[in-house]
Amino acid sequence: MSRLPQGLKRVCRHSSGHGSGCGAAEAAPFQSIRSVLALVGLLCCLILLIAAWLTAQQGPPTATIGPAPVQIAPPRPNYPFPDGRSYVYSAEWHLITAGTGVVRMDTAGNDRKVTASAESSGAVNVIFPVHDRFESLFDPQTFCSLSIFKHSEEGSHKRETSIHFDYARKKGTLDEKNLKTGETKHVENDLAGCATDVITGFYYLQSLPLQLGASYEFPISDGKTTIVHASVEKREQIKVPAGTFPAVLVTAEATSGPLQSKGKVWVWYSEDPGHTPVQMRAKLGWGTLLFRLQRIEK
Repeated sequence: MSRLPQGLKRVCRHSSGHGSGCGAAEAAPFQSIRSVLALVGLLCCLILLIAAWLTAQQGPPTATIGPAPVQIAPPRPNYPFPDGRSYVYSAEWHLITAGTGVVRMDTAGNDRKVTASAESSGAVNVIFPVHDRFESLFDPQTFCSLSIFKHSEEGSHKRETSIHFDYARKKGTLDEKNLKTGETKHVENDLAGCATDVITGFYYLQSLPLQLGASYEFPISDGKTTIVHASVEKREQIKVPAGTFPAVLVTAEATSGPLQSKGKVWVWYSEDPGHTPVQMRAKLGWGTLLFRLQRIEK
């Protein structure tokens, strides 16, 4: 794991009963990739993806969203954030590679910055080009997200979105601009407490102990809040282009909010203190995406 680049690859793979190709009729799935990363938080993520949540210095947060109490736990003392490290993936859908992507964390003053990019390639780029950039700031003391910026070019749709988390007012503010028409949108949503976001959640899970049998619930926000339930299911040996890794399998799915019942994500984290996310699989209504770690770059 000494080499590390920048880029995520999207791939088209055919499964029985899930379409016949990466044609225009299947273009819509690419608009859902950010939702996939949200669950990883990843899964982000993610998503994203916990005994170390509760440190000696701080008691557990008590934020409540919807009917269930959920919480974001601060990182353990002296947690080594994966600063300056880029995870590069391919995303395979029906055995066809649809693009490349990168997820990276860096310091940004007193905060941490997470960036992600996704670029379509090959036939998919001709049929449904995707050029997405994402940037998130979060507080490394609490893991609470502070802001999100997204530049999205997906097919004929081009827009920029900014989201700011105002925990004092308990509001998440979304401003969006359609880059083709100039149309703008301003929306405020309730924010009950500390939340992670669709990409930072990818790292939030990575920071947790991920012991077999453990399960966790936490809020992810992308303008609207989704509660994600994640559980650590089993150990497996995973072989990807970046190498062969003893790994733990974490499943994640939304239990409330806009992504509820929309799909499920499986994330394989390396079974070492770094918990590198080496493989992810996301099952949505239109098919299954497989993300495989190609390399890591610094």
